[in-house]
Amino acid sequence: MSKVISFIQPSRNNLKYLQWSYNSIRKNLGYRHEICWADDFSDDGTWFWMKEIAEKDKNVKIHRNEGPTRLGHTILYDTLVDMASNDIVMIYHADMYACPNMDVEVLKHLERGKVVSATRIEPPLHPDGPEKILVDFGIEPEEFKEQELLNFVNAGAGAQTWEGIPEDKTTEGIFAPWAIYKDDFQKIGGHDPLYAPQSKEDSDIFNRFQLAGYETIQTWSGYVYHMTCRGSRFKDGAMRNPAGQVFMKGRESSEWLAQNLRSTRNFIRKWGHMVKHDKYLKPIVPPKYKVYFKAYNCNLELLRELEPWCDKIFLDSGAIGKYVHQYKLEEQPNTQFDLDERTWMYGNSKITDKDAIIVEFDCNKLTPDNFQIIVNLSEIIQESGELGEMELDIFKFYINSLETYEKNLVVCKTN
Repeated sequence: MSKVISFIQPSRNNLKYLQWSYNSIRKNLGYRHEICWADDFSDDGTWFWMKEIAEKDKNVKIHRNEGPTRLGHTILYDTLVDMASNDIVMIYHADMYACPNMDVEVLKHLERGKVVSATRIEPPLHPDGPEKILVDFGIEPEEFKEQELLNFVNAGAGAQTWEGIPEDKTTEGIFAPWAIYKDDFQKIGGHDPLYAPQSKEDSDIFNRFQLAGYETIQTWSGYVYHMTCRGSRFKDGAMRNPAGQVFMKGRESSEWLAQNLRSTRNFIRKWGHMVKHDKYLKPIVPPKYKVYFKAYNCNLELLRELEPWCDKIFLDSGAIGKYVHQYKLEEQPNTQFDLDERTWMYGNSKITDKDAIIVEFDCNKLTPDNFQIIVNLSEIIQESGELGEMELDIFKFYINSLETYEKNLVVCKTN
């Protein structure tokens, strides 16, 4: 039996893009693939349309979050994967147009233990990069230049610009849309709800694919046109300036900005570093050490900056009395990490944990330049490669252990 896909598409108040995307799947890929939709408490008619389509198209499954709280695609992706009838699922955005043969080219490479991405053709809303193709075929369904896109794809989709692309037309990056065997996805616990409703859940699971030993493949012979960011990211209004250019900067909604900040801080808490990848978006995962900060002369503002970058931070009694309680009240609603377990006084016996690396410094001497040592701490410790004491700029290191914990993060036990 030939392989078939269950397309996984959560949606919230982006009905016209979902309709556009659905039509492309059925027009260009046929009716053999299943489409699984989740309506995240939309108020734009999405649910009524989904029910209408599901009555006509028997290869569509639908689910609704009745609200009033938004769940986000971090949660709803996994809900739909559980619902999917097929062995293969594809994480697929509601603003993606499936080009002809995209499914064939992806499935050509897909086996258990592999994750396969199609290549995105996008308008220039984001900076260019070697992992995608930037050509403007429209940023709204009403202006979509479908035939021009299809001509472009039939002509090789700009193959003359593929510097460094191997002869087999694959690279090792990963980005939506990506396909995986359902049991491989569930084996590592799916997406981490730490990042709900959205942002960084993809980078987190890509790290975990990498650590689990899954091979990531991007095919440059299968394409989607991706209008990008048609969820909560942009403010209301056009994304094209009067000169006809399209761009993203300064257009993000306050909702998206706030959630992106929360998710970024939680990613750092979990992994000990920012998102890292090569130029084709293959994940780079530095070691995760147990790191404790002993921070002198800390204040509330610096505690906000420092706390995500360590497993525990030790402060003097004055700091504990003055502002740590306030910080916990403000920050605890933004994270599943227990901040009571992350903030301590100097004298606590936990600071002598034998498997921890203690980093001692005076906060009065922190600058934007030497803060980069904290940002790159995993690589610095890895490069040192030795137990004992070490000094670097304002920081004194007590390296009691070089044991790493990144493998413990592969399986999302929350799910």
